Amino acid sequence: MKFKAGGVGAVAITLLGMTLLWVAMKDGQAKTEAARAHSQAPRAMASYGAPVDALAGADPAELSAAASRHRLLASQLTEARQRLNSYRAATVYPPQSQPIAAHADVLQPFAPVVEDRAALSAQGVPLSGRHLITSQDRVYVSGTDSVLLTVAMRDDQNRAAPLRVIRAVAHEVQDVSHTQTVMPVAVSFDDRGSQGDAAAGDGVFSARLQPATQNFAATQGTIRVDIDLQSDIGGPVHAFFDIVYMPQVPAVWSGPVRESMDNGSLDFHLKAEMHEAGRYIVTARAYDATGKPFALLSFNDEVPAGTNDIRLSLFGKLVRDAKPVFPITLRDIDGYILYESRFPDRAMMPRWPQTAYTSRPHSLSEFADTEWTSEQRQRYLTEFGKDVQVAEQNLRDASKPAQP
Repeated sequence: MKFKAGGVGAVAITLLGMTLLWVAMKDGQAKTEAARAHSQAPRAMASYGAPVDALAGADPAELSAAASRHRLLASQLTEARQRLNSYRAATVYPPQSQPIAAHADVLQPFAPVVEDRAALSAQGVPLSGRHLITSQDRVYVSGTDSVLLTVAMRDDQNRAAPLRVIRAVAHEVQDVSHTQTVMPVAVSFDDRGSQGDAAAGDGVFSARLQPATQNFAATQGTIRVDIDLQSDIGGPVHAFFDIVYMPQVPAVWSGPVRESMDNGSLDFHLKAEMHEAGRYIVTARAYDATGKPFALLSFNDEVPAGTNDIRLSLFGKLVRDAKPVFPITLRDIDGYILYESRFPDRAMMPRWPQTAYTSRPHSLSEFADTEWTSEQRQRYLTEFGKDVQVAEQNLRDASKPAQP
């Protein structure tokens, strides 16, 4: 195909014109943006404290960089203040006397551990419309304590589904530190309303395992109960339970609880007989007269063997802030000795469920209203306060007009 010379020239002129027009438009846009930055930068700088008159003739690029630095310094100041305020708020009360709202996960330490999982066949295939519900009333077991285990099958509407226990066996879980020394022991699950089973014929099969009397008296570590089940659909279903067992009970409660007021806080004194010296951790829950839980009290310290006083302190300001209705009840006390760098890492003291002690009537005026203080808290508050001061000074320095 041939083109006329005149046609090609017209096309070239048209393209040249369009190119010049695009360049002009871009140049105009750049000038407009520069003018906008020049007019807005002083206003942005002024928002951080710099005088507008001192910035009116400044270069737009310099103003933009300065405004960005001011934003960065302002953000650093905000973060420094947040760190200071957050730490102060989190340490108003001592670690051993805390609002229960911050520790809701330990409000019921003796509640059973319940799991709801899909029922799987021996090949690992989920059974349609079937869920396996298992529970155990504790994980750590010491001495002659026992653990109650339950298993049930439910459909998608949470109705009991047919289930049959084929086989259940308890055995040690082997690890590299020791070989298995105890033969597996058969465990009897039934739904007859006895031996810990809550109700006969409700579809929940229960068993109670007591390691000390079922061939595991010398075991230290994990004991697993494997259970094979048969549902009404599909093939066999497998489940298992793990408990951590220690043969010895490190300490026992040995006397009544007493109370005393100390520097505006209410102390509860628990008497215990330690068979073994070491670090003991004890926790208790404080409820008011209306049945409302409001405080978690804890003890964490090295204790010698023999008779000891375990002191749980209800901090004064926590009482003043929570305004509980007196008397106070101390409930659900649990304790254990902690072993470092070994497994099992603890041995349990006997559980002390429900109400262990009811306090005398008190008035709020008996309790101190001052924040908790310690050398560590004061050191952190001082350091965080210095960070705020430095951030404030940096922002003030950046807001000053440049010297000619």
